[in-house]
Amino acid sequence: MEAALRKEAVSQNQSAAGQAAVSRGEQIAKYIATARQRSIPPEVLNAAKFTLVDYMGVSVGAYYDAPAIPTRKTALSWNAQGNARMYLDKQTTPPLAALVNGTMAHCMDYDDAHTGGAGHASAPLWAATLAMAEHVGASEQETIVAFLTGFEVMTKLGGGGIEGMGRTTARRGFHPTPIYGTPGCAAAASVLLKLDEKKAAYAMGVAATTAGGLVGSFGTHSKPFHAGMAAMDGVHAAMLASNGFESATTLYEKDKGLIDAIIQNKPDTLVIPPMEFDNWEILLNGYKPYACCRATHSSSQAARSIAARVGMRKIKRVVAKVHKNAVVTAGKMNPKTPLECKFSVPFCIAMALRGYALVAPDFNVNTLKDKSVSEIVPIVEVVPVDAQPQHEAYLDVWMEDGEHIQAVTEIVIGHPKNPMSWDDQHTKFTALVKPIMGAEKAERLYQALRQIEKPGTLKTVFELLASSPLPQQ
Repeated sequence: MEAALRKEAVSQNQSAAGQAAVSRGEQIAKYIATARQRSIPPEVLNAAKFTLVDYMGVSVGAYYDAPAIPTRKTALSWNAQGNARMYLDKQTTPPLAALVNGTMAHCMDYDDAHTGGAGHASAPLWAATLAMAEHVGASEQETIVAFLTGFEVMTKLGGGGIEGMGRTTARRGFHPTPIYGTPGCAAAASVLLKLDEKKAAYAMGVAATTAGGLVGSFGTHSKPFHAGMAAMDGVHAAMLASNGFESATTLYEKDKGLIDAIIQNKPDTLVIPPMEFDNWEILLNGYKPYACCRATHSSSQAARSIAARVGMRKIKRVVAKVHKNAVVTAGKMNPKTPLECKFSVPFCIAMALRGYALVAPDFNVNTLKDKSVSEIVPIVEVVPVDAQPQHEAYLDVWMEDGEHIQAVTEIVIGHPKNPMSWDDQHTKFTALVKPIMGAEKAERLYQALRQIEKPGTLKTVFELLASSPLPQQ
């Protein structure tokens, strides 16, 4: 079903002939340099605005989150000068603002995730784009085009589905979000700096050589930092290139570059998407109704669908059939902290079976200590299925009284085939932003973001983000 959604990415052998004349790096640099000439279809503009509202909600909502506080304190301690704002705080240089805001956006693991496997796109990309846009005084149109350019570059580089670049990268122990987000952010910042094709290629070269981030960091402050780091390094790469920095421009080819470094001993099944920008990957983006790793969503949704039947009865055994990357990115079988719980398929299933909504406030110490949940975790058997897409899950629950309950998620909520609505997004945004900014400012910010293409709207957004946060509740 996932294959039916997208134009199927072809393997390296299938695509090699058509791209022999122009290198992948040249294709990317040309795409960046010609961005300002590109028209934006209405449905693509709507999708960009949807990502923006989602991004800003999870960013502002995480102002007091544990990973955000030391990141912001560190940036403030450098006293760097610039015109880019750390949300609800001071202005600083674009790379530092991008670092702080990108980290905030990924703190709750409540931000979007691309269905092709490139990772969490909007957290690093909007952080980088808005920081650079505010710093240079870009227009609304320039800002939207820059974001979309970065989005398409990031998701093309890291796409391909189950056997594609992003998910294979994760199985090798590298986090796709910073690996492919850093080049994406460099592309977005390059558009706003109006780099020509040659300088754009240099910016992308810097981005490739700085991209990094380990799956082993999941469940710690380092995972949200990956999004901020990608935004910071991408902006830094573009700024270096704009000032004459030169780099290797061959690092996006299929050999002797980023691909070979990250995916050594490439399997025959590996899908390397071509750099043919003939479709809009943003239309294939996914959004989160639950504040935890996307790899937990399908099985959690199945569990929530039978929670009323299960009630508080004793459970004997649970078997969850999940996609094969679920145990890679969310395989913490015995989480010890609320943050680790977000990366635990068994814990999220247990929460869902006990009626939790899995929204941000649910991941706390009290839930971790809830015996009705913790008693289920050790009896959840997670079975990865090679060919199963991420948006599906199959759950079998055996009760102590002998009843056997089954549940299926065919398409997870937030997937393009089962999308969240604007009303859903408004509700999510308000729940996150209202406690930080108050009801009136939260609604004003939402309305401004909804019409971000209108001249003068960016100024309103930045003025609202210059507010002081409400005291922590």
